[in-house]
Amino acid sequence: MNIVGIAGSPTSPSRSTALLRAALAALARPQGPGAVEIEVRLLPAVPLLAADARDPLIAQALAQVAAADVVLVATPIYKAAYSGALKAFLDLLPQDGLRGKTVLALGTGGSIGHLLALDYALKPVLSALGARHVLDVVYAEDTQFERDHALQRHIPSEAVLDRLGRALAPLQPPLRVQPATLAALAAVPQH
Repeated sequence: MNIVGIAGSPTSPSRSTALLRAALAALARPQGPGAVEIEVRLLPAVPLLAADARDPLIAQALAQVAAADVVLVATPIYKAAYSGALKAFLDLLPQDGLRGKTVLALGTGGSIGHLLALDYALKPVLSALGARHVLDVVYAEDTQFERDHALQRHIPSEAVLDRLGRALAPLQPPLRVQPATLAALAAVPQH
């Protein structure tokens, strides 16, 4: 199973990227190929905004999505919508760029009032791109993360990890995201 995570946050450290990395770590298989993480904010801005899919880094990211069986999409919610950086990347995908793929939308925001942005703004775009199966979304409020100042990262709460485990269950039953899973994330710097 090829897994690609798309981190749509324009900032680092990022709570939505921390949530994405927890999901990627939960799906990691010791014998299988590693999951790929695409940080949209690290892609070259001019080609991204100009929709220039010929740029080598943009082309590589698009090829990684094309080869994926499972795509995890993480975004902070701003003004009741997913990030503009994520929108710019999704706009580069072909019309059927998610055809046949299983997709999980992950989001973070300042209050529970932003939860519906995943269902009403992001999920329709994922479906329009041909996603075969969109799993139950996982949304976490900013207060559900602990900040590790020394390592410059965010750590999702146990409640968030439980919800993440339930959302990922169709991919790898039985699955429970353990707090120990986050130890693997310590080795991955958040730029």
